[in-house]
Amino acid sequence: MKLNDLRDNEGARKKRMIVGRGIGSGKGKTCGRGVKGQKARTGVALRGFEGGQMPLHRRLPKRGFNNIFAKEYAELNLGRLQRAIEDGKLDAAKPITTEILVAAGIVAASADGVRLLGKGELKAKLQLTVAGASKSAIAAIEKAGGKVELTAKPKKEKKAA
Repeated sequence: MKLNDLRDNEGARKKRMIVGRGIGSGKGKTCGRGVKGQKARTGVALRGFEGGQMPLHRRLPKRGFNNIFAKEYAELNLGRLQRAIEDGKLDAAKPITTEILVAAGIVAASADGVRLLGKGELKAKLQLTVAGASKSAIAAIEKAGGKVELTAKPKKEKKAA
């Protein structure tokens, strides 16, 4: 193969259609835009417009609610934590914090921290400092002889009426 033999694949480059060059070209007069009206003009983009009928995005009801104050925690199950200790990614003798978990690649960085969940089995004695933990996770860690320190404030309990 030589440099002067190099070519684009067939159909890789498409030629621009030349419009408005007489009736014989097939794209003369209206240039493929039909006849008069708004869409025949330039700069018209009517996304969602249905000819005056109420558009679909306005016919459907609004639903749901997005809480801007909701906390976004990185979730971590006890089984995953035990596997990381067995693989040597974590040292069970040292205290474990969110920063250590992120550095070891066990959880993705989260603005609001890590929340422990009770799925899986934990055998190692750990000292953890995390944002939150489920009751079952705390019970499992304390059963193994470990300790959990929570950094996030617990939710206020609702008063009985």
